[in-house]
Amino acid sequence: MLIKNLGHRFKFKFNSLQFRLTLGLAIVSGIGLGSVAIATGLKMQQQLVLTHKQNIEYIAERLPNDIKIYSQRFSERETLKMVIEDVSAENIFLWIQAPDGEIIARSPNLQRSLDPENADLLNISNAPIQPEVYPYKGRYFVLCAGPLRVNEQHLGKLYLAQDITSEQQMLLEMLRNLIGVSVFALLLIVIMMAIYIRRSLDPVRKISEYAVKISAQDLGEVSLSLDPAPSELQELTNTLDLMLSRLSESWEHQRQFVSNVSHELRTPLTIVHGYLQSTLRRGKNLTEPQREALETAAGEADRTIQLLQDLLELARTDNGHIHFELDKISLTDLVLEVVDMAQQYSNRSIELDLGDWPVEIKGDRNRLKQVLLNLIDNAVKYSDPDTVITLKLDKESDRVCLQVCDRGEGIPLAHQARIFERFYRVDDARARSTGGTGLGLSIVKTLIEGMGGRVTVVSKLGEGSTFTISLPWY
Repeated sequence: MLIKNLGHRFKFKFNSLQFRLTLGLAIVSGIGLGSVAIATGLKMQQQLVLTHKQNIEYIAERLPNDIKIYSQRFSERETLKMVIEDVSAENIFLWIQAPDGEIIARSPNLQRSLDPENADLLNISNAPIQPEVYPYKGRYFVLCAGPLRVNEQHLGKLYLAQDITSEQQMLLEMLRNLIGVSVFALLLIVIMMAIYIRRSLDPVRKISEYAVKISAQDLGEVSLSLDPAPSELQELTNTLDLMLSRLSESWEHQRQFVSNVSHELRTPLTIVHGYLQSTLRRGKNLTEPQREALETAAGEADRTIQLLQDLLELARTDNGHIHFELDKISLTDLVLEVVDMAQQYSNRSIELDLGDWPVEIKGDRNRLKQVLLNLIDNAVKYSDPDTVITLKLDKESDRVCLQVCDRGEGIPLAHQARIFERFYRVDDARARSTGGTGLGLSIVKTLIEGMGGRVTVVSKLGEGSTFTISLPWY
């Protein structure tokens, strides 16, 4: 949950460069801070052991000499007892274990009757030769043990222990604080790095935003500018500007080519189509296969002429040669006229819901008629013959909405944002069977926007589609 919240706060995408850079630097920083904390803890531990180790080594070296001195006047056991009492302290414990396992001398603070907790130290049998930190029942001791020899005589095994519980607990508390500070510093470093990397990548993000907004019509007018920006990004910006310039030239050549080809092909195809129609009307002696072939040829010629007409229409729009004669139009009368025409050539049932109020808009009558015929033709092609097509008029505060509704198969959500693109078809196989070219809706959008309106679509699979035209009042 924390990672998701941070990702939402800084708009992280887990496969983005920003996230990868932040994660990589966070790992490196974590390893660095962790190494420092571990090294510091080990160094402090070594220093603590070294300090007490020197004290224990001094006692271990002094003890045999003291035993030699006292042994001249006292018995062996008395000597060992007196020497151990002399070097013992509040937190330093010594005891000597005879070869048979008997404790022959011990520090006064190891008397079971006086301090049973410390007396438990006598049970330790695996003490190291070199002084080491030895945890025992929640306490910490610097402990060591070794053979005790005086005058070449083996007296037993000498144990030395120094209680460092308070110092060790202080050290552990310091280590915990160090770890806490390291974690806090790591989080602070990660946040600062995330902010810094995000700001460093802002120019890249701006380039991406510019690229999303660029359309084919804007290629020749757009110039990317990032100031200030690192030299590498400036170089990238210059390269993108050069690429946009080349794309603009290619787009212009493509539009000119489409316009020229469409214009050159339309006239001969119209003549061919006319001859085919004339032959069909006058060919009384044509066989059935011949008539079928001529009808197919005439249909394809008509379809190609319509495609060329659409291409010319779009070419004029791209070149800015299309003109709109905006005037006062009775939308109700225009809809009735278009519906009457559509019913004659499609034989489809079309319902009207025009309301009982006059609707007058500002637009180009011929262009708007072309738009409505395109939308109705689209609804006819992509819905079953026995379903009804509905046209509705509605009004808003400053606009009029005209809806063309069908009960066809519907358009998948993933395709709805692209159906107004040129040559885009949701189902190529179905489009070929219905004769669609993928230009009709693109022309609709171009003409409606040229009249100051907008066109949208709402569709559900299995329920149909609704195209809505929104135009300003007169």
